[in-house]
Amino acid sequence: MLAPCIDAAADSEQNNKVAWMLNCQGCHRADGGATGDAVPALSGTVAKFLSVPGGREYLIRVPGVAMAPMDDESIAELTNWMLREFDKENIPQDFNRYSADEVGALRKSPLGSEAGIVRAELIERMGNQNAPESDVNNANEHKKIN
Repeated sequence: MLAPCIDAAADSEQNNKVAWMLNCQGCHRADGGATGDAVPALSGTVAKFLSVPGGREYLIRVPGVAMAPMDDESIAELTNWMLREFDKENIPQDFNRYSADEVGALRKSPLGSEAGIVRAELIERMGNQNAPESDVNNANEHKKIN
């Protein structure tokens, strides 16, 4: 009886890897790394946003997620996979998986040009010791500009 469950889990894992390659990897690289200063790293950092107010919502409202050509269920599954794949160590113990309903509601109010400012504010709430150095530097730059 376990074989169908294992097969379904393997299929889901593979589907999420393919969805990552097609929709995210072009900017966030195969390893979840940064692409210069323009695209932040996810590896070792993305789940830290779950620990600050507004961070959970931010992860879905960023333009690349909110406007992705995917349905809400697929985005929920891909986001849950991405958190485990790139930053399992920082997922809070009380983490609730994203659901299609939650994703659908958040996608109705995507971030636009203010996404970088929101990110900088969230990083500030995290405290510099919890954020990657490149994000701290970028947050400090946003403060200088604004």
